Amino acid sequence: MTLRDSLAIDQRPRERLLKYGAEALTTAELLAVVLGSGTKNCHAVDFAHKLLDHHKGLRQLLATNTEDLQTLSGVGKAKACQLGAISALARRAIEEEMKHQDTLEHPERVKTLCKSLLSHLQVEHCVALFLDNQNRLITTEEVSKGTLTQTSIYPRELIKAGLKHHAKSLILAHNHPSGLAQASAADIELTQILKQSLSMVDIDLLDHVIVAGHRVISMAERSLL
Repeated sequence: MTLRDSLAIDQRPRERLLKYGAEALTTAELLAVVLGSGTKNCHAVDFAHKLLDHHKGLRQLLATNTEDLQTLSGVGKAKACQLGAISALARRAIEEEMKHQDTLEHPERVKTLCKSLLSHLQVEHCVALFLDNQNRLITTEEVSKGTLTQTSIYPRELIKAGLKHHAKSLILAHNHPSGLAQASAADIELTQILKQSLSMVDIDLLDHVIVAGHRVISMAERSLL
């Protein structure tokens, strides 16, 4: 079903976007613009609402991989690829900005990036944000993938990655699938080991960020580093 069949011109999201700007549209309307069409019995806006409701919001929808998206009724390869592309573009926009600015001047942007990388994952992952001598982002890289309860990061592998990227410093980030927004004793101990190991090759560990669903905490801000 197309929007032309079911909505008046002044209610169609594409026309509303052109007239009022993207900020005037709801999340479902913006999603409908991207998807372009709905299904046989459901126009694009209603279909967007169903996708958002099924995933309990935009964050989880965009975090879903293309294979799982295609299992949903009405989502074929094209729509799955469109959604996957939106997610990647949003993350890359943050990364691109951080590559041109002092990352440490924008701690909330760091947290936003870490949340986009980790908040939806059901298994613990750890990523490293490698920074140059002006605290600008060089790249992000997954350094560990664990189980639901623990993850292991080997100092030598982290050092190897840091040297490969010619990093002056780095920020670690990992997720707590349990939703517990605090550093465990194991988190603190491991962070200290990694900090000492990295210092031997003149790479500074500036922070260790923990992502627990919507909440993000900084071990540096809590004087745990």
